Amino acid sequence: MKDIIVPFFFMPFKLKVIKSENKNKTINYLDVGCGNHSAKVTKKWFPQWHYYGVDRENYMTDTQDIANMEQYYKIDLSKDSLDIIPDNFFNVVVMAHVIEHLPNGLEVINQLINKVTKGGQIYIEFPSERSLSLPSMHGTLNFCDDLTHIRVYSVIELANVLLSNNFRIIRAGTRRDKFLILTFPLRLALKFLINRKIGGGDFWDVLGFASYIYASKQ
Repeated sequence: MKDIIVPFFFMPFKLKVIKSENKNKTINYLDVGCGNHSAKVTKKWFPQWHYYGVDRENYMTDTQDIANMEQYYKIDLSKDSLDIIPDNFFNVVVMAHVIEHLPNGLEVINQLINKVTKGGQIYIEFPSERSLSLPSMHGTLNFCDDLTHIRVYSVIELANVLLSNNFRIIRAGTRRDKFLILTFPLRLALKFLINRKIGGGDFWDVLGFASYIYASKQ
C-alpha cells in the first residue's frame, strides 16, 4: 500500500491532464501498461470510467485491480499483435512509461491510434532526453538506471507520428506537476519517515525526468 500512497490521495499528473476533456463523462479508458495498481487508482478518482488494462505480466496488479477492469489484455507489446483490442472503441488511451521499454515503440503507437474513437485522446509519457544527464539514483533518476530502458524517444518524433495520423496536439512538453513540486520538501520528509528511504522517482517533477504528449483524434 505504501507504493500507492501519493497517487491514491493526490491525483496523478496523467489524470489531471486527461480530466480536462473527460471529467464528467462515462468513457472507455485503455491503460497500456496497467501495473502499479493503476486500475485501483484510476477508479478511485473516476469510478464512472470503464477501465481496460494492457500488460505483459501482473506487475503490482492484485485481485482488486483486476476486479476494477472491464477487461484485461495480456499482451507483450514488443512482439504480439494488438488485434484483440477493438478499433475505434476507446475515448482515452494512456501509455505512461512503457514506450521506453520497447524497440518498436513507434509501431505500437501506430497500432494504438486505431483504437481511439474520433474525438478521443491519447496520452503518452516517457523519460525525457534530459533524463540521460541526470544523476544516477535508486528508483531511477537517470535513464540508464533502469536496465530495461532500451530507447530514448522524443516529443517531436511522437508528435509527428500523431500529426501524420490526423491527431491534434493539445499539450506536450516536460512533466511538471505543480502540486508535487510545491510539496516536495514535505513529501520527502514524510516518505523518509514512512519508508526510511527516498528514490529517484521523488525527484522526477523537480528535475524534469519525464516528457509527455496529449493529443486528440480529429
